[in-house]
Amino acid sequence: MAGDALIEVTDSEFEAQVLKAEIPCLVDFWAPWCGPCKAIGPMIAQLADEMAGKVRIVKMNVDANPATPGKYAIRAIPTLVLFKGGKVVDQITGAVGKGPLTAMLDKAL
Repeated sequence: MAGDALIEVTDSEFEAQVLKAEIPCLVDFWAPWCGPCKAIGPMIAQLADEMAGKVRIVKMNVDANPATPGKYAIRAIPTLVLFKGGKVVDQITGAVGKGPLTAMLDKAL
């Protein structure tokens, strides 16, 4: 089923799921009320399936988990932040197409 590879993370899981991931990890900072977040949601889920095993893709609800977005100065959503080895290596803010996201992910591999 589409989206099986996509998981939701919380502030308490962030370090284990993202910072300690053995592969690059893309975090989709979003909120349920955010129209552009909903618009790119299906594409994010599709990418998670396509990149499974190479890149971990997770979603974080900024309303339910305020600590992590605050730590990484997330000011607008959707913001997609790519982590590798526990560090931020790239970031895109706003609803973007699959091309720019794929290019960002490919650079991290």
